[in-house]
Amino acid sequence: MAELARSGENPVPIKELAERREIPDQFLEQLFSTLRRAGLLTSHRGSKGGYTLARPADQITVLEVVQALDGKVGQEADEAGGIWADGVGALRGVFGDATIAEIEGREREEAAARMYFI
Repeated sequence: MAELARSGENPVPIKELAERREIPDQFLEQLFSTLRRAGLLTSHRGSKGGYTLARPADQITVLEVVQALDGKVGQEADEAGGIWADGVGALRGVFGDATIAEIEGREREEAAARMYFI
């Protein structure tokens, strides 16, 4: 998702995304199919086809992505109650406040920090 945010409105082929992140393209295709059905991605056909974010990156939360792929975060902890429910509530709060745009920005900053200048 961060790679798509970095690419802006230009569709990016799944193979290119898989190479950038060193993820098998078949696995990424399965994830993207689920995210597309959840309304988080848009697929584009044709020679300039690929995927784009369905909404601006600052309007897609990490929680939406995680729950689209894995279901409700911490449902078992809700049932257990107590400290487990509190912990999951905190996790949902952090993931619900974090956006894909923020993740992309953090990655960009970390990449810049790793650059060495001579």
